[in-house]
Amino acid sequence: MDLIVEGIRKAFILLFTLDTEVLRITLLSLGVSGAATLISLVLGVSLGFAIALSEFRGKKFVISTINTGMGLPPVVVGLFVSIFLWRNGPFGFLGILYTPLAMVIAQTIIAAPLVMGITVAAIQHLPRNLRYQILALGATRLQMMRLLVREARLPLLAAVMAGFGGVISEVGASIMVGGNIKGYTRVLTTATVMETSRGNFDIAIALGIILLVLSFLINAVLTHVQQRERPR
Repeated sequence: MDLIVEGIRKAFILLFTLDTEVLRITLLSLGVSGAATLISLVLGVSLGFAIALSEFRGKKFVISTINTGMGLPPVVVGLFVSIFLWRNGPFGFLGILYTPLAMVIAQTIIAAPLVMGITVAAIQHLPRNLRYQILALGATRLQMMRLLVREARLPLLAAVMAGFGGVISEVGASIMVGGNIKGYTRVLTTATVMETSRGNFDIAIALGIILLVLSFLINAVLTHVQQRERPR
């Protein structure tokens, strides 16, 4: 119990004194996970719409694959991204392994299936003939897409929260492709693991609390937007 109290005390000290290292780690966590969420949102929503609105052979298999990807283990993603970016790998010439960019790539691969799967489910849940009715009223295909997004906005906001939550809290892929380099690729999750392995449980608890508070604040904002948009 004393260890937890000390961790909470340390967290407040680190927060209110604006510790330089903690601030750098927190900003990098937000930058990497925010970029990965944004990219996965663009890819996931676009592909999710295309799959949900199209009829083709093997559609159920594709959706099953996407749903499987929603539970993709981060360490597996980290392993394959590392192999592809390793100096002897297919994309080794890019020289981006152990950089924030490599972490963004890995986290995007983790978040994209989450966003895509929820998007597919959200669009398929809409009335089947809705898009045809919209087109029949003279709307362009782009206008139809915008209207469908509006109709499915609540689950799509849930997709954003799921994607961000999936990457801000992951540690395996970030360590494997980022290397946990101080001042360069160290984020809140990898720093917490490192401090725990060193036996600095008070600092680890403090970093964990900061991560929880950060995740809560961002999801609270998104939840506020989602509930404000909820039909009355």
